[in-house]
This record gives sequence, structure tokens and C-alpha cells, in this order.
Amino acid sequence: MNTATETHLRRDRFFEYRRILAKHWLIVVAAPVLGLLVALTVSAQKTPVYETTTTLYISVRSANTGATGDLLQGANFAQSAMTSYTDIVTTSLVLDEVIDELQLNMSTDELRRILEVSSPTDSVLLNITATHVRADVAANIAKTTGRVFAEVVEGDLETNSESSNSPVLVRTVDAAPTPEQHNGSYFVRNGILGVFIGFLAGIGLAILRDVLDTRIHSARDLEAFSDLPVLGRIPEEQQIEAQPLVVHEDRRSQRAEAFRILRTNLKFLSPGERCGTFMVSSALPGEGKSHTVANLAVVLAESGARVTLIDADLRKPRIAQVMGIEGSAGLSDVLIDHIKLEDVLQPWGLHNLKVLPAGQIPPNPSELLGSEAMGNVVRRLEETSDYVLIDTSPILPVTDAAVVSTLTLGTLLVVCVGRTKWRQVEDALEALRSVESRLLGYIANREVQASSAIYGASVAAPERTPYRARARSLRSQS
Repeated sequence: MNTATETHLRRDRFFEYRRILAKHWLIVVAAPVLGLLVALTVSAQKTPVYETTTTLYISVRSANTGATGDLLQGANFAQSAMTSYTDIVTTSLVLDEVIDELQLNMSTDELRRILEVSSPTDSVLLNITATHVRADVAANIAKTTGRVFAEVVEGDLETNSESSNSPVLVRTVDAAPTPEQHNGSYFVRNGILGVFIGFLAGIGLAILRDVLDTRIHSARDLEAFSDLPVLGRIPEEQQIEAQPLVVHEDRRSQRAEAFRILRTNLKFLSPGERCGTFMVSSALPGEGKSHTVANLAVVLAESGARVTLIDADLRKPRIAQVMGIEGSAGLSDVLIDHIKLEDVLQPWGLHNLKVLPAGQIPPNPSELLGSEAMGNVVRRLEETSDYVLIDTSPILPVTDAAVVSTLTLGTLLVVCVGRTKWRQVEDALEALRSVESRLLGYIANREVQASSAIYGASVAAPERTPYRARARSLRSQS
């Protein structure tokens, strides 16, 4: 990979991470706040304690105080013995005596836990630190432990039979003072630490959620997914069931304008064709394909085109309900030669729009839709139409849509923003490829966007491609 490619990937990776943090900003903000609250809560529940230290100096008596060799030998001995002396401080020999002298209401193990003994490297200093909820008790424990330790070492451990004096001398160089301030609960320190950890956790959770969330969240995601255009961006509408034909019932709404933009883009897909026959479907049920194709048929008819809308969803038909027409007889009856096409083809509205409902639900939808009769119906309708729009069953659950798609110029795939997953779109594309059918583009349905966003909808490529798609492209070029 060349230097220019690496630079592009780093830049796009930066933009990708910035997009992730902006997308999940609530997590990034909430995590530090939660970390601060947890840290303050823990700090408030922690009992403040006092801490004080006694420092002892350990040396070896020399018979000849002026002899340099004896002094050096004694210092080396004291340094080598410091590890043992550190362990002796917390033995029962010392701690039992401390408990008896101070009449402490605790066991040897409990006293051992509140003591910390240390010695700096290459030093003959011994630090005994005591921690307690009371300042005076902490000071008394540290002082007494140091004194008892000195008595044990000088009087018992290091005394030989030849002399009553111990060769080891233990002196207190810094008696444990009574602390005036406790170490507190460290509200400030713990608060800063909680915010920092929360911030890192928030970034991690945002990235993890973005990686695990495979849903399509915007039309821009679709544009990055493949080279096919997003033909329409239909905004979210809470009253879709109450007003299914928004282009007819609320002509000035944002949603109605989005369908007009879709109409304009659709006209560029079949230049020079005598009739544009398109299948409108979705990967799974509930993504709004029936509402989409119905509104698209109405706006095409309003532009002066001759439009025929076919409900080829012979499993769960919706067009008759959406259009408000009688649907007891329709396509299925024509396919079994039970009724003539002209008798069930219903005009709708004031413009040149005709609707062919699904009719009775047959036991063998796939066989009927793949029959020669279905091809004849489509060809007959193409003779009198500028556009033939076919609504079918979803692509993934059954094969009906794949069968019907072979009779059209191509398929318009409705994708429900915030619900449809990448894998479902990929599987739908593979199902269409298996029958050598064309996918012409996407319709992003129920997209949450600003009121002015629909005016930017077009079949052009996006201004900035997200990192994953851009990375694939750049790798293929290098």
C-alpha cells in the first residue's frame, strides 16, 4: 500500500471515529457523568482514616569507633538484615506485646492489617506506618510498635551470651506524630479518576455499539454500501396508517415532496423505454413497500403519465386497503383464467392511474407468479401504460419477488432506516442475482432528517464516503 493510500485511510479513519462519537454522543457524555457519580458515592461511603509513621535507624555497635573497616562492615550487616527486620515487625512476638501495652480491642491479625512496614533500598531506615480511624490510636500504635520492636531486637534476638549488650542498635529518628488531617475520601482525586475512566468507557461503548449495530441508519449508509443510487429518501411519518396516501391527502407535506423527488429520479432509469416496468419490494415485511409504491404510483399519474399499479403480493396483499378499493377479485383470478383482466382493472382518482388488486389468496402464489399467464398480464398492461409498478411479497421469506423481478426492467428495494440490517440487504441482493435480475436502486424509508434534507436527495454519490467503504476502494486500487 502506497503512502497516499495510507494517508487517505488514516484521514477517513479519523472521520469515521468522529462520526461514531457524534452518533453516540449521549453515551460518550453519560459515561463520564456516571463515572463521577460512582466515584463520589464510593468516596462518601469510605470511612476517613488517619495515617502516621515511625522511622527507625538501625546500626551496629563497633568496639573501635574509629576503625573505618568496622564501620563499613557494620553498615553492610545492617543493610543485609533489613529484610528480616521488616518481617519481624509484624510477627506475634512484637504485635502481642503492643496489644497488651495499649490494651487494644483487636487480634494480632487485625493489628497486622493496619500496619505497613517498609525499608528503602540500600538503606538502614525502617518505616512503620499505622492507619486507624482515630488519630491518637494510630500514633500510639506506630510509636509503641517501633519501641517494642527495638526492645525485641536489642534485648532478645541480637543479644549473645558473652555480652549483655546487643551489637545492634535501634534508634527512633522520627516518632510518629499525631496526624491532624485524615487522608479523607479523596473526593477530588476519585472524582477526576471516575470521569477519566468513564470517558474511556464511553468511547469504548460507543465504538462497540457501532460495530455490533448492523442496522442501516441513513441514506448515506446505503450510498456507501454499494455503487447503486438512493433514488428516494422518505421521511418518518407517525400518522402513516391514518394517511397512507400522503401525496393525495397532504400534498404540501415533507413526505409528499420526497415522493415527487423519487418520481423525478425514477424517470431517469428508463430513458428511451416505451414502458418502464418496475418491481418495488423489500427484504423483509413491515418496511413500508406497499405504502411507498402506492404513493409513487399516484405522483407518477399526477405528472401526466399512464400508470398501472399491480398488487402481486398474493400472500398478504395491502394495495386494495391502501388505495381504498375493492380487492375481492384481482390478479389471482386473472391468472387462473377465472375472470378477464379488464373486469378487475380499476381506475383510481382523476388521473390516468389504474390499479390491479391481488384478489383471492391462492394456495400456490409462486407457481402463479412464475406462470406464462403472469408474463402475458404484464405485457398487456405495458401496451397501455407508461409505467407499470408491481408490489410483491418481501424478497427473503419467499421466492415470489425473485420470480416477478424477471418480468421487469429492475427492482427498487425499499429499506427501512433504523430497522433493516446490512445482512438482510446483502441476502436480498444475492436472491436477485440468482435469477439474473437487476437492482436499480434503493428507497430509504422512514428516515429521520431535517426538513430541508430532502432537497439534497439525488442519485449522485455522497460528498464523503464512510471509512469502511472508502478503505475497501483504496485497497483495491493499491
